[in-house]
Amino acid sequence: MASRVQYYAAQTLDGFIAELDDGLDWLLGYEGSYSGEGPIEPGPMSGGGSYERFYDGVGALVSGSATYEFILEHEGASKWPYPGKPYRVLSSRDLPVPEGADVRVGPGDAAEVHAELAAAAGERNIWIVGGGGVASQFAEAGLLDEVLVTVVPVVLGEGKRLFDRALPGGPLQLTGTSVFETGMVELRYELG
Repeated sequence: MASRVQYYAAQTLDGFIAELDDGLDWLLGYEGSYSGEGPIEPGPMSGGGSYERFYDGVGALVSGSATYEFILEHEGASKWPYPGKPYRVLSSRDLPVPEGADVRVGPGDAAEVHAELAAAAGERNIWIVGGGGVASQFAEAGLLDEVLVTVVPVVLGEGKRLFDRALPGGPLQLTGTSVFETGMVELRYELG
């Protein structure tokens, strides 16, 4: 089975994945609940939630520099959060690499790095960690297979968008949904 390229992200109800300053306070400080009827799952970041299931299928990761720097600042300074998985940062800047992490920083676009990522992922998937520019590049190159977005019921009014430009082709095909006890909803789409 070939690797699939998946863009897995959280976004606000109004379509933003980060604040203008790349902050995620709206997500990291979120506390909500669900009071509707029907099946619910544990929160996406709780043990055994959808994130863990998703991450188990990931073989390689890619992001832009803003996402990578956020990870370094908030998670990776003391312990790299993606051990044993190759991580490619699309950037022409000289960025630090955590000791022992399999991180490669360099310029390139989706078409140039896709083969490298697919070889590294093996039969597992490629995760576009962020941001909207990287996801848009993969979509434009016809290399984005699936979008998994967790909608958080918060409205920012402005910020960094899930995609930074229109996607080619027609509408995406909804393939599944999950409602979480936190009031978040995960939507899964295939690109047509």
